[in-house]
Amino acid sequence: MAVIFSQVIRDKLAAKHSVSEDDVRECFANKAGQYLEDPRADHQTDPPTLWFVSETNSGRRLKVIFVYRDGNIFIKSAYGADENSIRIYERLGK
Repeated sequence: MAVIFSQVIRDKLAAKHSVSEDDVRECFANKAGQYLEDPRADHQTDPPTLWFVSETNSGRRLKVIFVYRDGNIFIKSAYGADENSIRIYERLGK
């Protein structure tokens, strides 16, 4: 299973969110819980959009959003997790 970043996503993560590919990979490695599906109607995809909150090795909490397709993880976004995302993940993801 590979973690795939399109060039557009890679550029957006760096410029807008100051998140690197390594940050995202660290979050997958450090994840403690399950993936959650985004239930919002305007975020419905096929296959479903999934997300989780985890920490980088330096302790930065990120919300990582992705689609799992054809045995690979396609990153859609990743950014600093806000309190609402952390609360939801703590309640439903762990």
